[in-house]
Amino acid sequence: MKQLVLDISRPPEPTLDNFVVGQNAELLTQLRELLGANPRERFIYVWGAAGAGKTHLLKAAAAGGLYLGKDEHAVLEGELPVARIVAVDDVQHLKAAVQIGLFNLYNRIREEGGALLTAGDCAPAQLKLRPDVVTRLGWGLVYLAQPLSDEEKDEALRVHAAQRGFTLADEVARYLLRHWRRDLPSLMAVLDALDCYSLETKRPITVPMLKELMQGQPGLR
Repeated sequence: MKQLVLDISRPPEPTLDNFVVGQNAELLTQLRELLGANPRERFIYVWGAAGAGKTHLLKAAAAGGLYLGKDEHAVLEGELPVARIVAVDDVQHLKAAVQIGLFNLYNRIREEGGALLTAGDCAPAQLKLRPDVVTRLGWGLVYLAQPLSDEEKDEALRVHAAQRGFTLADEVARYLLRHWRRDLPSLMAVLDALDCYSLETKRPITVPMLKELMQGQPGLR
């Protein structure tokens, strides 16, 4: 039981394949093209509300390159190692010196090759950053990441459960969506743990079992 609880605290690594598309089909297509041999567009900016999947997409796309979250922004002040793709998340938090670094990185990638994927919480024109940085972020493709509706999350959970060989009961799905973290990877991780716990205890998956598994977890609301 203890190991299963640890499992639901660590969602699987984000990939483009385990991203549930929803209304983001065109964005996902462009990211796949960005990772191809000869992408037509090498600069993409993604914006949207928290929980829309921006970080998932940036980490997935930069799996073979360099991902910089808010806590790693400072490295932009130095000379970055050569990478096929650089992803810079939460650009709305870039400090003044780091903004200069991003500006220089943009120009370097434009001249030398590679790709730059960035994300923020609003459209480029609304960012409170240097005008030259805002301009460059808006020069490439700009996409609004659309969050999944509860209906889309419910459907994704049912498909995932079916792939694992069990049927997700309505009441279990409703309880999970109301009381657990809202991002889909975390929701999927709970289903994986539930399946394992059900097989181990030879008990059906029910709301009481879900409550057992979620008890004491930081995502419980």
